[in-house]
Amino acid sequence: MTKKTVFNYIKTPCGQAKYIELEANKTLLGKVRLFWFILIASIRDWNIKN
Repeated sequence: MTKKTVFNYIKTPCGQAKYIELEANKTLLGKVRLFWFILIASIRDWNIKN
């Protein structure tokens, strides 16, 4: 499995798993939830060094 670029911003394993779960939902609401999740997760993981 290749590392996705978004995983540079979502660094926790649980966050990455949630991203994969939300990415599978292709409805409009699912896409909105995915965008919202990426925004919040990126802000929360900003200070984690890796």
